Amino acid sequence: MTHAVLIVGHGSRNPEGIAEFLGLTRHFRARRPEVPVEISFLEFARPTIQEGMDRLARTGVRTIVVLPGVLMAAGHAKNDMASEVRLARQRYPQLDIRMGGALEIDPHLLQLCRIRYQEALADHPVDAKDTLLLLVGRGSNDPDANGNVAKLARLLQEGYPTAWAAWAYSGIARPLLEEALPVCERAGFRRIVVQPYFLFTGILLKRLYEQVETRRQARPDLEIIATPHLQAHELLIDAFLQRVDEALHGLGHMNCSLCQYRVPIIGAETKLGEPQRPHHYHVQGTLGHVHQLDESTLPLRADPVEPRDGVADPHSWATPLLERLHF
Repeated sequence: MTHAVLIVGHGSRNPEGIAEFLGLTRHFRARRPEVPVEISFLEFARPTIQEGMDRLARTGVRTIVVLPGVLMAAGHAKNDMASEVRLARQRYPQLDIRMGGALEIDPHLLQLCRIRYQEALADHPVDAKDTLLLLVGRGSNDPDANGNVAKLARLLQEGYPTAWAAWAYSGIARPLLEEALPVCERAGFRRIVVQPYFLFTGILLKRLYEQVETRRQARPDLEIIATPHLQAHELLIDAFLQRVDEALHGLGHMNCSLCQYRVPIIGAETKLGEPQRPHHYHVQGTLGHVHQLDESTLPLRADPVEPRDGVADPHSWATPLLERLHF
């Protein structure tokens, strides 16, 4: 036993989102059964990051890899999680604590995006030349992270295929989804596919699907479809394992060439040289309940989800998790 892994989720008030995070982490641990794995949350849920560190420190390992369970390296990864890692290093100077990179744009996730896209279109025969893809990212105050959403949309346009691609955000950055959808509707395509680039369900994702349904009802002449979010999948586990290996072998670096804290970025010049100031403490562990990883795992699909009664179920294993966790 040479190292341990602490997987850090954002945390959510939504029990389904927590359940999906716990399920993913169990599958991760099943892929590396010889490695101690613990969970923690930046906001709302427990254990907190320091509580997760305490658990792993008691195992006797000498190296801990902190794995951000987020897609884009924005403020949560660059400031909040990084600040917690710095604090943990101060608390445990005898340990080698390393921070892995965020997932960002990864070949495994490009493949997974295409799988979710194909699932959504399995029973919709409209030609690709009549289809517009609208990719929706979380949105942040970090131009680099927001720019990656636009880059991802272009990569997906070439890999699906689809005739056109646009992008939007669920909050903070613009265009917001409710602003982008009407613009896309005027582009003249017969079908719009809205694809959320989200790891787990939660309040924002549910709101996104509600917005898509509202527009779908308002435009019966236009086919508007939303894909499932990424969810647990072997490809996602592969991407996480790669980040751990990179951190262990000296390759786990964030992309700093466009980091607003390191170089002047137009529109964000005031962020240059700004110290790490975490802003999550007022919501850290506020839900009180401390989540635990048990030894059971649920089947993890490596292939597209089979349709059930003609409809792909994007939460096929969330219900039994919720029942077992008594949320």
